[in-house]
Amino acid sequence: MILINGLSRGQIPVTDRGLQYGDGVFRTMRAASGRIAWWSDHYAKLSADAKALGLICPPPDLLLAECLKVAQEHDCVVKLILTRGVGPRGYAPSGSADPTRIIQQLPPPANLARYLDDGIKVRWCSIRLGHQPRLAGIKHLNRLENVLARSEWSDPEIAEGLLLDESGRVISGIMSNILVIRGRTLFTPDLSLCGVAGVGRQRLMRAAQQHGMAVRVTHMRPQDVYKADELGLCNSLIGVWRIRMIEETSCGNGGWVDKMRVWLDEDD
Repeated sequence: MILINGLSRGQIPVTDRGLQYGDGVFRTMRAASGRIAWWSDHYAKLSADAKALGLICPPPDLLLAECLKVAQEHDCVVKLILTRGVGPRGYAPSGSADPTRIIQQLPPPANLARYLDDGIKVRWCSIRLGHQPRLAGIKHLNRLENVLARSEWSDPEIAEGLLLDESGRVISGIMSNILVIRGRTLFTPDLSLCGVAGVGRQRLMRAAQQHGMAVRVTHMRPQDVYKADELGLCNSLIGVWRIRMIEETSCGNGGWVDKMRVWLDEDD
């Protein structure tokens, strides 16, 4: 099921700026038993990202009602897209455009149970993320760097790719945030120049501190990743996956990822 501006038979004009320029933001969320997981955090992030781009964010009650209508009590994925709406030709945004909201029901990720049990194999991607502080952290609609990164392999045994920025620093996975655990400290990359600051990352940083772990947001290089006691990847759909191998290098298992999966939903 898809709702466009609240209508099940709505349409998106070709002049919508989300289509023309990737001028918008989005959230991808888990729905189960008539609830949208982590809704408060998702709406706060959507609102903050929209504000950063100068978009009008609809009120939370409206969006939540539409998300629940789309989910239809199913265990599914709900994707919420917010664009600047219809505008004239040219890059200059119109201050009078009404935002377009698109809400879609999608199936849950494949292989989720397998990856939760066995951990995953990842690879380094050759494409580098460009620096743009004005967009750093925002989950905006232009994800071409991620599309090109994911096109680099077809091996079904590789579940995710790891991304570096143009300076060779570790940023994230293609669809996830990376967690580097050493001792009782959780390290995660600084995303002030590029990358997406995911809601799962935010919740884990908060939960780790509540459970007595130190949390450090820092610049890191690939060699810092290889020194970890344990590595994980997180996002709103997968929860936390443990990295079992980076290419042909095996990674440790200190039991932290299993704990973090529980922590993610504690304050929902």
